[in-house]
Amino acid sequence: DRMTPPDENLTAGELEDNGQSQRPPAYAAFVGHGSPMNAIESNKYTQAWARLGRSMPKPRAILSISAHWYVASSKLTSMNHPKTIHDFYGFPEELSQIQYPVTGDPDLAAEIADLLIPDQVELDATTWGIDHGTWSVLVHAFPDADVPVIQLSVNAQERPEYHFRMGTKLAALRQAGVFVMASGNVVHNLRLIDWSLAGKGFAWAERFGEKATEVMTTRPEEAISLASNDDFLLASPTPDHFLPLLYIAGAASQEGDKTQLLTSGYEMGSLSMAAFTLGAA
Repeated sequence: DRMTPPDENLTAGELEDNGQSQRPPAYAAFVGHGSPMNAIESNKYTQAWARLGRSMPKPRAILSISAHWYVASSKLTSMNHPKTIHDFYGFPEELSQIQYPVTGDPDLAAEIADLLIPDQVELDATTWGIDHGTWSVLVHAFPDADVPVIQLSVNAQERPEYHFRMGTKLAALRQAGVFVMASGNVVHNLRLIDWSLAGKGFAWAERFGEKATEVMTTRPEEAISLASNDDFLLASPTPDHFLPLLYIAGAASQEGDKTQLLTSGYEMGSLSMAAFTLGAA
């Protein structure tokens, strides 16, 4: 159920909608995905993800930028049937049995790679698939697995400015009905987790989370500055879960728009579950 005609063409720097301009742009969102257990649990976060999926017109496709594909280059999945990757251990067997059997879209992946020129993006038809940063959210937002999914890696070799710039380019995809979803966590410090702090955050985690929310909802064009915040190294001792946020900040800045807070909350002291949407009512 694609929302675009067969001859729609994405070219580098230009996105044609071929008479579909009356259609509102697809949404974009940053989702704090938290524990893989959210895939099989019902809580305020997963319920919000489900509501988000129900609230939007069915997208042509989903482009997910997942913190869990953090590698030394920029890549796009380009297989017809991406595998469901269970990239965790120590969780119930029920979680490892989940499959999210979506199709991919190799043609769209190639068009997205062209859109991102001069940045070089490799098409990956064999090695990756859909990791839990993507499917743990989508099993709630699109439980029928009936929207094609492409993943974009988070390039570990690049500075925050690169990821923000990629977001400004990807904003054009919304005009073609592609839901751009970035998945990570604003605060993600697994070394300092305190299992007794359900629904609570350390003071530094809440400070950084509140600052991120202020920036994303008032001036997303300044989101790169969060990486210089005094609490950043505690909030993100490794940047993999923070960098996806910059893709949505970049998309928002490109359109002169602001994001809206979808969910907020802290878990185990050092995880923020904040989620932000762009284009949602």
